[in-house]
Amino acid sequence: MNAHIQTFHIDVPQAEVDDLIERLGRTRWPDEMPGLGDGIAQERVRELAEYWRLGYDWRAAETRLNRLPQFVAEIDGQRIHYVHVRSSRDDALPLLITHGYPSSFAEFEQLIPHLLDRGFDLVIPSLPGFGFSTPVREPGWAMNRTARAWASLMAALGHHRYGVHGGDVGAGISGAVGALDGEHVVGVHVVTDPFTAAATATFLPWAAQKLDPGDKVDKLALDRMERFRTEDSGYLAIQNTRPLTLGFGLSDSPALQLAWLAESFDAWTDLPIDDEQLITNVCIYWFTRTGPSAARFLYEQHHASDWGAPPTVPQGYSVFGADPTVRRLLEPGEGVHWTEHERGRHFPALEAPAQLAEDLSGFFDGLR
Repeated sequence: MNAHIQTFHIDVPQAEVDDLIERLGRTRWPDEMPGLGDGIAQERVRELAEYWRLGYDWRAAETRLNRLPQFVAEIDGQRIHYVHVRSSRDDALPLLITHGYPSSFAEFEQLIPHLLDRGFDLVIPSLPGFGFSTPVREPGWAMNRTARAWASLMAALGHHRYGVHGGDVGAGISGAVGALDGEHVVGVHVVTDPFTAAATATFLPWAAQKLDPGDKVDKLALDRMERFRTEDSGYLAIQNTRPLTLGFGLSDSPALQLAWLAESFDAWTDLPIDDEQLITNVCIYWFTRTGPSAARFLYEQHHASDWGAPPTVPQGYSVFGADPTVRRLLEPGEGVHWTEHERGRHFPALEAPAQLAEDLSGFFDGLR
């Protein structure tokens, strides 16, 4: 396959940076209201916005990210941006890593050196409609179509034997790659946590039916599923139904783009992540104007009819913030590699990169 691969370098025009700072400086804030758990606190957003405007250095982040070898390719009519960095080890195993929402390839910046030292060649694409994988010119880009594009990308790069890893939407895509390209995929490794497992279970009609409300562990899982449905899934309800309407605000207001992403990062982490890392992720959305198209990816998945098949290759899980509900919900089965961590949650590449790298080695070293 000719993927039309070209090298890529991030170079945001200074006029875009100046425009961002000016917009942040004239944000029209809503009236202060007492926090009722009905959204991210205004004080938190104001603090982040002030740091973004006066303390954050995009050029330093841009320089740092540009140290990673980056490329763009056209696959299935779609521009795909990716990082491709190679280990110095002769026995290096290619590893395809996929981010989720509301993240970007920058999530893995701290994880990369750990994995290079452990003998992995890394391919880290940006999902269609996220960051520099834009514009999206036609509908239909959901998990399974993306998985087919990822398999084509790995073939174009000459990686005929490789592993896959992801979290959130990236976990679903990784599993789909393992099913579609099992001839070349040596194993599928994903990350999850008790709250993500419960949220995912709300979309599986049979999940609640197999749980017993009289059982303590099952009751905890059911309570989390109900909380997600009634209190924590508002962002998803909007993006699954009206992403384009939301997109007007995400494209025009850096304060909205900041609040929309920061709410999830704050709510879905257990170990602290640096505000600089958070703002770098927000900048990628803002400067590429991909808030709307990233939101639409979830709409496309919600309306997709092609969900693919389960992977047939070896599977591994890393569970962060682990408790007994995760095994109960996922039912991993015999032969699945399973690792649990007491701390961390939805973004372990940011929260606990060294532990995640150790888990990936523990799983894939036996499959090289």
